[in-house]
Amino acid sequence: MTAKITAPGIVARKGGDKIRMVTAYDAPSARIADRAGADIILVGDSVGNVVLGRGDTLSVTVDDMVHHTAAVMTAAPTALVVGDMPWLSYHTSVEEAVHNAGRIVRLGGAGAVKLEGGRKRIPMIRGILDAEIPVMGHLGLTPQSVNAMGGYKVQGRTAALAHELISDAVALADAGVFSIVLEGVPDVLAEHITREVLVPTIGIGAGPACDGQVLVFHDVLGLHDGHLAKFVRQYAHLADTATAALQAFFADIQSGAFPSEDESYHMPAESAQILKDFTASADHLMADEMMER
Repeated sequence: MTAKITAPGIVARKGGDKIRMVTAYDAPSARIADRAGADIILVGDSVGNVVLGRGDTLSVTVDDMVHHTAAVMTAAPTALVVGDMPWLSYHTSVEEAVHNAGRIVRLGGAGAVKLEGGRKRIPMIRGILDAEIPVMGHLGLTPQSVNAMGGYKVQGRTAALAHELISDAVALADAGVFSIVLEGVPDVLAEHITREVLVPTIGIGAGPACDGQVLVFHDVLGLHDGHLAKFVRQYAHLADTATAALQAFFADIQSGAFPSEDESYHMPAESAQILKDFTASADHLMADEMMER
C-alpha cells in the first residue's frame, strides 16, 4: 500500500522530483487524479467558476469548501488533499481564520489549507500553524483579489513589483508554509523565487522552473468549454467525447435500441406466463364491462 502523502513529505521534495498537483472538486475526479499519480489534490475555490458556473470565486463560502473537500476525501486518496480558504474566511481576524481552517480540516477532512496573499497574511498563517494545520501559500495572480487587481492580470512584471513578490515569498516561507503556489507571474521571477525559498513552489502560469505544477482537472481533460488561460494545456477533449456519447444514447432511446434484452431484467418463464394469463383475463373482464355500459 502506498503511504499517504503529507505536508512534511511535500517539503522534502524541494529541488527533487517535480510535484504533481491537480485541482479537483469531487470523488470521481479525485479517484482519477489519485490513480494517475497526483501528489496533491487541491480543492480550489475555483469550484465557483468551474463547477457552480459563477463568474468568479468571491461568492464561494466555507460551507462550499467543506462540502467539496469532504466529497474529495470520500475517494480516500493517497495524495495530500488541500482545502482552499475562500474570500473573507481569513481576512478579518486570526481567530476567525483559525476557526474556518479548522472547519475545512475537521468537517472536510483536508490535510492542509491554502490561502492567498503575502506579508499581510502572516498573522493568520501563524495562527493556523499554531493550531497544527499545515498551510500552503499563494502569490502572484490571486483570484480573490480580482477587483483590487483590476482583472486577472499577470503580476510582477516590473522590477519593483517583482521585488515585492520575492519579499512576500520569503516571508511566507519563514512563517512556516509548506509550499507556495505561484500563479500568473513571469517565468524568470518564478525561477528566482524558487531558488530563494526553502519550500517547494508550485507553478500555474509561472514557467517551468518551479518545484511542481498545477492545473485544473477540467482544463487538463477538456471538460471546460469556456475561455482557457494561456498556461493551460489540454491533454484530452472529453467534453466532445461526452457530447457524442449522450447523442448516441438519446438516438438509441428514440429508435428503441436501448434498452436491449441484455440490459433488461426478466422473470422466470413460469411466472411470466402466469402474469401474461392474468393480464389477458383482466383485459377480457374490462372489455366485457365496457360493452355492458
